[in-house]
Amino acid sequence: MHRTVTAHLEITAATDATIVLEIAAAAGGDGAKTLSATASGHPPTIRNIPAPHGARWHVLDVRAGQVTVDYRLEIEGLSAPAPIDDYDLLHYLRPSRYCESDQLSPTAHAEFSGLQGADLLAAVSSWVGTRLTYVPGSSLPTDGAVRTLLARQGVCRDYAHLVVALLRALDVPARLVSVYAPGLDPMDFHAVAEAFVDGQWRVVDATTLAPRQAFLRIATGRDAADTAFMSVHHGMASLDAMQVTAVADRLPTDNVNELVSLG
Repeated sequence: MHRTVTAHLEITAATDATIVLEIAAAAGGDGAKTLSATASGHPPTIRNIPAPHGARWHVLDVRAGQVTVDYRLEIEGLSAPAPIDDYDLLHYLRPSRYCESDQLSPTAHAEFSGLQGADLLAAVSSWVGTRLTYVPGSSLPTDGAVRTLLARQGVCRDYAHLVVALLRALDVPARLVSVYAPGLDPMDFHAVAEAFVDGQWRVVDATTLAPRQAFLRIATGRDAADTAFMSVHHGMASLDAMQVTAVADRLPTDNVNELVSLG
Protein backbone atom coordinates (compact mmCIF):
# COMPACT_ATOMS: atom_id res chain seq x y z
CA MET A 1 0.00 0.00 0.00
CA HIS A 2 1.34 3.43 -0.98
CA ARG A 3 0.00 6.33 1.08
CA THR A 4 0.45 10.09 0.72
CA VAL A 5 -0.64 12.43 3.51
CA THR A 6 -0.45 16.22 3.85
CA ALA A 7 -1.47 18.89 6.34
CA HIS A 8 -1.64 22.65 5.77
CA LEU A 9 -2.24 24.97 8.75
CA GLU A 10 -2.71 28.75 8.74
CA ILE A 11 -2.26 30.27 12.20
CA THR A 12 -2.48 33.78 13.62
CA ALA A 13 -0.28 34.43 16.66
CA ALA A 14 -1.74 37.36 18.61
CA THR A 15 1.40 37.41 20.76
CA ASP A 16 4.74 35.64 20.85
CA ALA A 17 3.88 32.01 21.56
CA THR A 18 5.00 28.39 21.67
CA ILE A 19 2.95 26.18 19.35
CA VAL A 20 3.14 22.39 19.68
CA LEU A 21 2.06 20.41 16.61
CA GLU A 22 1.26 16.69 16.52
CA ILE A 23 0.73 16.28 12.78
CA ALA A 24 3.72 14.16 11.75
CA ALA A 25 3.26 10.41 11.35
CA ALA A 26 4.67 8.36 14.21
CA ALA A 27 8.21 7.00 13.97
CA GLY A 28 7.04 3.71 12.47
CA GLY A 29 5.70 5.64 9.47
CA ASP A 30 9.09 6.50 7.99
CA GLY A 31 9.16 7.65 4.39
CA ALA A 32 9.85 10.71 2.25
CA LYS A 33 8.65 13.50 4.55
CA THR A 34 8.91 17.26 4.88
CA LEU A 35 7.67 19.78 7.45
CA SER A 36 8.14 23.49 6.92
CA ALA A 37 6.90 26.68 8.57
CA THR A 38 6.93 30.26 7.34
CA ALA A 39 5.94 33.44 9.16
CA SER A 40 5.41 37.11 8.53
CA GLY A 41 8.40 38.94 9.94
CA HIS A 42 10.63 36.73 12.08
CA PRO A 43 11.01 33.08 10.86
CA PRO A 44 9.88 30.55 13.50
CA THR A 45 12.32 28.11 15.04
CA ILE A 46 11.25 24.44 14.89
CA ARG A 47 12.26 21.86 17.49
CA ASN A 48 11.58 18.17 16.95
CA ILE A 49 10.82 16.38 20.24
CA PRO A 50 10.29 12.59 20.37
CA ALA A 51 7.12 11.68 22.31
CA PRO A 52 5.66 8.38 23.60
CA HIS A 53 4.65 5.67 21.11
CA GLY A 54 6.81 7.12 18.35
CA ALA A 55 4.95 10.43 18.14
CA ARG A 56 6.90 13.46 16.92
CA TRP A 57 6.17 16.85 18.41
CA HIS A 58 7.17 19.86 16.34
CA VAL A 59 7.52 22.85 18.64
CA LEU A 60 7.40 26.28 16.99
CA ASP A 61 8.59 29.39 18.82
CA VAL A 62 6.82 32.18 16.93
CA ARG A 63 6.54 35.94 17.04
CA ALA A 64 3.19 37.72 16.75
CA GLY A 65 1.88 37.52 13.18
CA GLN A 66 0.85 34.98 10.56
CA VAL A 67 2.31 31.47 10.54
CA THR A 68 1.88 28.81 7.84
CA VAL A 69 2.82 25.16 8.34
CA ASP A 70 3.01 22.46 5.66
CA TYR A 71 3.62 18.73 6.20
CA ARG A 72 3.85 15.97 3.61
CA LEU A 73 4.70 12.28 3.82
CA GLU A 74 4.83 9.52 1.23
CA ILE A 75 5.13 6.01 2.63
CA GLU A 76 5.26 2.57 1.05
CA GLY A 77 4.04 -0.51 2.89
CA LEU A 78 2.94 -0.99 6.49
CA SER A 79 4.80 -0.38 9.73
CA ALA A 80 5.44 -3.02 12.40
CA PRO A 81 2.73 -3.74 15.00
CA ALA A 82 2.72 -1.52 18.09
CA PRO A 83 5.15 -2.78 20.75
CA ILE A 84 3.77 -4.32 23.94
CA ASP A 85 4.81 -2.76 27.23
CA ASP A 86 3.70 -3.84 30.71
CA TYR A 87 3.40 -0.20 31.80
CA ASP A 88 1.01 0.55 28.93
CA LEU A 89 -1.17 -2.45 29.74
CA LEU A 90 -1.80 -1.02 33.23
CA HIS A 91 -1.63 2.68 32.43
CA TYR A 92 -4.37 2.44 29.81
CA LEU A 93 -6.78 0.75 32.23
CA ARG A 94 -7.12 3.92 34.31
CA PRO A 95 -9.83 6.57 33.96
CA SER A 96 -8.64 9.79 32.31
CA ARG A 97 -9.83 13.34 31.65
CA TYR A 98 -12.10 12.48 28.70
CA CYS A 99 -12.58 8.74 29.28
CA GLU A 100 -14.41 8.38 32.61
CA SER A 101 -14.39 4.59 32.71
CA ASP A 102 -15.16 4.53 36.44
CA GLN A 103 -18.46 6.34 35.85
CA LEU A 104 -19.39 4.13 32.90
CA SER A 105 -18.58 0.81 34.58
CA PRO A 106 -22.24 -0.11 35.35
CA THR A 107 -23.23 0.58 31.73
CA ALA A 108 -20.30 -1.42 30.33
CA HIS A 109 -21.00 -4.46 32.50
CA ALA A 110 -24.74 -4.34 31.83
CA GLU A 111 -24.28 -4.21 28.05
CA PHE A 112 -21.20 -6.37 27.40
CA SER A 113 -20.84 -8.83 30.26
CA GLY A 114 -19.46 -12.19 29.09
CA LEU A 115 -18.01 -10.95 25.80
CA GLN A 116 -14.28 -11.18 25.08
CA GLY A 117 -11.74 -10.63 22.32
CA ALA A 118 -12.96 -9.84 18.82
CA ASP A 119 -16.60 -10.32 19.87
CA LEU A 120 -16.24 -7.64 22.54
CA LEU A 121 -14.58 -5.13 20.22
CA ALA A 122 -17.23 -5.66 17.55
CA ALA A 123 -20.04 -5.33 20.11
CA VAL A 124 -18.67 -2.12 21.64
CA SER A 125 -17.99 -0.60 18.23
CA SER A 126 -21.50 -1.45 17.00
CA TRP A 127 -23.15 -0.27 20.25
CA VAL A 128 -21.41 3.13 20.17
CA GLY A 129 -21.92 3.49 16.43
CA THR A 130 -25.67 2.89 16.65
CA ARG A 131 -26.29 5.05 19.72
CA LEU A 132 -24.41 8.12 18.55
CA THR A 133 -25.08 10.33 15.55
CA TYR A 134 -22.10 11.87 13.79
CA VAL A 135 -22.78 15.63 13.83
CA PRO A 136 -19.89 18.00 13.02
CA GLY A 137 -19.62 20.84 15.52
CA SER A 138 -22.03 19.20 17.98
CA SER A 139 -19.57 18.75 20.85
CA LEU A 140 -17.34 21.02 22.90
CA PRO A 141 -13.58 20.53 23.34
CA THR A 142 -14.28 19.83 27.03
CA ASP A 143 -16.83 17.03 26.43
CA GLY A 144 -15.88 13.57 27.68
CA ALA A 145 -17.35 10.10 27.20
CA VAL A 146 -20.17 10.57 29.76
CA ARG A 147 -21.31 13.84 28.19
CA THR A 148 -21.15 12.25 24.74
CA LEU A 149 -23.33 9.33 25.80
CA LEU A 150 -25.91 11.70 27.28
CA ALA A 151 -25.90 13.92 24.18
CA ARG A 152 -26.05 10.91 21.82
CA GLN A 153 -24.02 12.76 19.19
CA GLY A 154 -20.50 13.90 18.48
CA VAL A 155 -17.51 13.64 16.15
CA CYS A 156 -14.75 11.06 15.82
CA ARG A 157 -12.94 11.93 19.06
CA ASP A 158 -16.24 11.61 20.96
CA TYR A 159 -16.89 8.16 19.48
CA ALA A 160 -13.33 7.12 20.35
CA HIS A 161 -13.57 8.45 23.92
CA LEU A 162 -16.74 6.47 24.56
CA VAL A 163 -15.24 3.27 23.11
CA VAL A 164 -12.09 3.68 25.21
CA ALA A 165 -14.04 4.37 28.40
CA LEU A 166 -16.31 1.33 27.97
CA LEU A 167 -13.38 -1.00 27.25
CA ARG A 168 -11.35 0.25 30.23
CA ALA A 169 -14.39 -0.29 32.41
CA LEU A 170 -14.23 -3.96 31.35
CA ASP A 171 -10.50 -4.21 32.20
CA VAL A 172 -9.40 -4.05 28.56
CA PRO A 173 -6.43 -1.68 28.06
CA ALA A 174 -7.55 1.01 25.61
CA ARG A 175 -6.19 4.32 24.34
CA LEU A 176 -6.87 7.08 21.81
CA VAL A 177 -4.91 7.38 18.56
CA SER A 178 -4.94 10.25 16.07
CA VAL A 179 -4.48 9.04 12.50
CA TYR A 180 -4.40 10.00 8.87
CA ALA A 181 -7.33 8.15 7.33
CA PRO A 182 -7.42 7.57 3.56
CA GLY A 183 -11.03 7.35 2.40
CA LEU A 184 -12.35 9.55 5.22
CA ASP A 185 -15.20 11.91 4.23
CA PRO A 186 -15.18 14.70 5.24
CA MET A 187 -11.36 14.62 5.27
CA ASP A 188 -9.70 15.72 8.52
CA PHE A 189 -7.42 14.43 11.23
CA HIS A 190 -9.20 11.35 12.57
CA ALA A 191 -9.41 9.89 16.09
CA VAL A 192 -9.90 6.19 16.83
CA ALA A 193 -9.57 3.79 19.75
CA GLU A 194 -6.88 1.15 20.14
CA ALA A 195 -7.45 -1.84 22.47
CA PHE A 196 -5.18 -4.64 23.62
CA VAL A 197 -6.85 -7.90 22.63
CA ASP A 198 -5.43 -11.36 21.87
CA GLY A 199 -1.86 -10.22 22.48
CA GLN A 200 -1.85 -7.19 20.14
CA TRP A 201 -3.11 -3.62 19.97
CA ARG A 202 -6.19 -3.52 17.74
CA VAL A 203 -7.86 -0.48 16.21
CA VAL A 204 -11.57 0.24 16.81
CA ASP A 205 -13.42 2.92 14.85
CA ALA A 206 -17.09 3.14 15.76
CA THR A 207 -17.70 5.82 13.11
CA THR A 208 -16.87 3.31 10.31
CA LEU A 209 -16.08 6.33 8.11
CA ALA A 210 -12.90 4.87 6.57
CA PRO A 211 -11.16 1.47 6.29
CA ARG A 212 -8.98 0.81 9.36
CA GLN A 213 -6.35 -1.07 7.34
CA ALA A 214 -5.24 2.19 5.67
CA PHE A 215 -4.89 4.30 8.84
CA LEU A 216 -1.51 5.88 9.60
CA ARG A 217 -0.67 6.56 13.27
CA ILE A 218 0.15 10.12 14.36
CA ALA A 219 -0.09 10.33 18.17
CA THR A 220 -1.18 7.93 20.92
CA GLY A 221 -2.32 8.67 24.48
CA ARG A 222 -4.90 8.47 27.22
CA ASP A 223 -7.39 10.66 25.35
CA ALA A 224 -7.56 13.84 23.24
CA ALA A 225 -5.53 15.74 25.84
CA ASP A 226 -2.48 13.73 24.69
CA THR A 227 -3.15 13.74 20.95
CA ALA A 228 -4.31 17.26 20.02
CA PHE A 229 -2.86 18.27 16.64
CA MET A 230 -2.20 21.83 17.89
CA SER A 231 -1.59 23.22 21.38
CA VAL A 232 -0.61 26.79 22.31
CA HIS A 233 1.51 27.72 25.33
CA HIS A 234 3.18 30.88 26.66
CA GLY A 235 1.06 33.16 24.47
CA MET A 236 -2.03 33.36 22.28
CA ALA A 237 -2.57 31.93 18.80
CA SER A 238 -5.57 30.72 16.80
CA LEU A 239 -6.08 28.36 13.87
CA ASP A 240 -7.51 30.23 10.87
CA ALA A 241 -7.58 27.48 8.26
CA MET A 242 -6.60 23.85 7.89
CA GLN A 243 -6.52 21.34 5.06
CA VAL A 244 -5.73 17.64 5.50
CA THR A 245 -5.36 15.03 2.79
CA ALA A 246 -4.78 11.27 3.01
CA VAL A 247 -4.68 9.11 -0.10
CA ALA A 248 -3.88 5.42 -0.62
CA ASP A 249 -3.30 3.68 -3.93
CA ARG A 250 -5.93 1.14 -2.85
CA LEU A 251 -8.62 1.22 -0.18
CA PRO A 252 -9.23 -2.12 1.57
CA THR A 253 -12.70 -3.43 2.32
CA ASP A 254 -13.27 -3.27 6.08
CA ASN A 255 -15.29 -5.60 8.29
CA VAL A 256 -16.08 -4.45 11.83
CA ASN A 257 -15.92 -8.07 13.06
CA GLU A 258 -12.27 -8.47 12.05
CA LEU A 259 -9.29 -7.66 14.30
CA VAL A 260 -7.12 -5.01 12.66
CA SER A 261 -3.82 -3.55 13.86
CA LEU A 262 -2.60 -0.09 12.88
CA GLY A 263 0.08 -0.16 10.20
